[in-house]
Amino acid sequence: MDRKELADFLKSRRERIQPQDVGLEAGPRRRTPGLRREEVARLAGMSVDYYIRLEQARGPRPSRQILGALARALRLTDDEREYVYNLAGERTAPPPGPPQDVPAGILHLLYRLDDTPAFVLDAKYDVLAWNVLAAALITDFAALAPRDRNSIRSFFRDDPDPALFTDQAHWSFMRESLADLRVAAARYPDDPGIKELVAEMSAASGLFRRLWAEREVRVRHGTRKLMRHPMVGEIELHCDVLLVPDRDQKVVLYTAAPGTPSYEALKLLRVVGVQDMSTT
Repeated sequence: MDRKELADFLKSRRERIQPQDVGLEAGPRRRTPGLRREEVARLAGMSVDYYIRLEQARGPRPSRQILGALARALRLTDDEREYVYNLAGERTAPPPGPPQDVPAGILHLLYRLDDTPAFVLDAKYDVLAWNVLAAALITDFAALAPRDRNSIRSFFRDDPDPALFTDQAHWSFMRESLADLRVAAARYPDDPGIKELVAEMSAASGLFRRLWAEREVRVRHGTRKLMRHPMVGEIELHCDVLLVPDRDQKVVLYTAAPGTPSYEALKLLRVVGVQDMSTT
């Protein structure tokens, strides 16, 4: 059980909820952001002392019943609820780390998607497999060392300034990826790869530290992305994420609506990518 993270997470979610959100009067002289501890305890049907000890990281391991009551009182999302259960050790013991082997059927799918950039991510955002068009669009993954095929490391290695982001979708993509990584960190608490990645990026990037401290928890789904390629220019793509539950992996697909300039750019990229590969 990770008492410290559970305490910090409960506190962050308590401060997020306003009294009126749960049918309480705000009252005068309220200095506490969000709900008071005694209000959470009352909503969850537990003693104030017990809840205070949980937020101070010195309480006993909460039961599933207590965790469920807290999830309802704090209005946690499904992803946040699972995160809290994992922190409290109320899930089946996870494997030591995210699985690295990609199912053969998924590899066949990548091969057959010759007009769609597609790649596979594990739970800590390592790129495990990709097709030719994904390499042409993003980077030549085969030329990178395995540790450099990590999307989180690529996002934050140069400590980007959020003020320079003109594409809101890119900013949202970064936030959602970190929220998803936090889910993986709770699911695989003993994985050295995730611990190393978080420590490295926390030391290297102020933006990473700030977003990580917000403790967002959310499994990433699809979004829109605006990408700029040096040979075919600007491409606006739909980014869809298909889950591989038995491997805790994601198949990421980039598509464009037929007849659009982005669709034509992908067609051109397919030719350019094949020519580049044939001359190396």
